[in-house]
Amino acid sequence: MDLEQRIAALEEIEAIKNLKHRYWRACDGKDPKSFRACFIRSGANIDYGRLGSFDDIEPMAAIFEKIALHQVGGKHVILDMHHGLHPDITITGAGTATGRWTLRFRQLNLLENTETVSTGEYDDEYVLEDGEWRMSKCHFTETWSLTRPLSPDAVVSEGQFAGVAQ
Repeated sequence: MDLEQRIAALEEIEAIKNLKHRYWRACDGKDPKSFRACFIRSGANIDYGRLGSFDDIEPMAAIFEKIALHQVGGKHVILDMHHGLHPDITITGAGTATGRWTLRFRQLNLLENTETVSTGEYDDEYVLEDGEWRMSKCHFTETWSLTRPLSPDAVVSEGQFAGVAQ
């Protein structure tokens, strides 16, 4: 590849990294619209293990909205933190790419009064749709998980979520 092609490939890889970061921000920010916008319009291949496998994003987006926006007494009861590491992005053709990521995940479930810490691997495929990179495949395989009760003296405070009117 010449210098111009190499720079274009690096810009595409950076755009894909930004897509995945927007996805995790949407998850943590309880933002269903932004979550949905990270995937192709139709036909996305989704496998989130315990949460299910789908041949389109809409069923998963509905599950996300139900979990992320669940409130009791005006407070969210599921609080998530996604940290994506070790991106390995490969441009596979004009407007196509693959990616692997490691996830560090933490969740507070205030209904069950538990904290879960886990890690796993994402195996993604990306396509250009309407000039923007979108996920066409998103598979997550959990490596390990630990769930423990929250201490009785734990204090949980909730701030402002980007995608949710408070």
